[in-house]
Amino acid sequence: MTTPTIELKPSASPLSAAERDAILASPLGFGRYFTDHMVTIKWTEGRGWHDGQLVPYAPISLDPASMVLHYAQEIFEGLKAYRQPDGTVATFRPDQNARRFQRSAHRMGMPQLPVETFVEACDALVQQDKDWVPAHGGEESLYLRPFMIANEIGLGVRPANEYLFIVIASPAGAYFPGGVKPVSIWLSEDRVRAVPGGVGDAKTGGNYAASLLAQAEAAEKGCDQVCYLDAVEHKWVEELGGMNLYFVYGDRIVTPALTGSLLEGVTRDSLLTVARDLGHTAEEGSISIDQWQRDAENGTLTEVFACGTAAVITPVGTVKRTGAEWRQSGGEPGPVTMKLREALLDVQRGISADTHGWMHQLG
Repeated sequence: MTTPTIELKPSASPLSAAERDAILASPLGFGRYFTDHMVTIKWTEGRGWHDGQLVPYAPISLDPASMVLHYAQEIFEGLKAYRQPDGTVATFRPDQNARRFQRSAHRMGMPQLPVETFVEACDALVQQDKDWVPAHGGEESLYLRPFMIANEIGLGVRPANEYLFIVIASPAGAYFPGGVKPVSIWLSEDRVRAVPGGVGDAKTGGNYAASLLAQAEAAEKGCDQVCYLDAVEHKWVEELGGMNLYFVYGDRIVTPALTGSLLEGVTRDSLLTVARDLGHTAEEGSISIDQWQRDAENGTLTEVFACGTAAVITPVGTVKRTGAEWRQSGGEPGPVTMKLREALLDVQRGISADTHGWMHQLG
């Protein structure tokens, strides 16, 4: 089956430059504003991928019996486009998001979009709406949200035979507009995010829906984020509701190993390389909750940070569990955390040399 090219059908009435510039000059937040266009591609059993189009951003029509609404066949990705010093635009490692999108699709019984088609769809949208990419100099970016839903009409419990792939884009502000602030973590010892053999390593909306109650419980404890333990022994640290974790032991940096129940983060993978480039020993391993508390209290665990596309790196300041509470780095961002954060951002913003070929230039 051949893959479709993207037919360009741009809007005849996009926002004016003045309206767009006013939005970009305002506090952008995350996911509050959207660009003028979106890309759609259909998949039908027996025909494959077809009808790729760039069209005006608009609501989509779904039949009440569309299978995504009943059986949650849905996956998504998140990546960013950055304005470079010379005014051009580049996306960060879109091929890696494309490959993870394929893995998620396989796990959810959905068709796998070719890597080159995924990247082409993102490129088409960014090229058309490149004026929405914030100016170079800060941490602002254009966030891309590719996603796919099952839109076959019917209530049979089986993989659907029709799907819709869409890419939308939203200008995103700096995650920490007032400076990098450490987050507080609640360690959930009675709820789990995912189990080995489940869908924890797929980027599917159900994983996030399942995290919302624990996130609300964390908020009740006065914490910003929830951290999950493994589902078997309830002792090994896995990840936060939407970010991977890293532990800093001086020059040694450890992130929980991928066990089939963790999401394979693109930022997580990139930081293993960046850390090694900066002379650190960076590895995957296992950290128990009791080890985390003990090593933080005796000072051998010097820093902890979370990472993901939205925040890049988020320092962990305070950790709470039932009957205990402790602080990391005195509740302040640690030097290794900040060094890694700046190093990765400098590559993304075109300030440092892209020695690993991570930036996909669009012109």
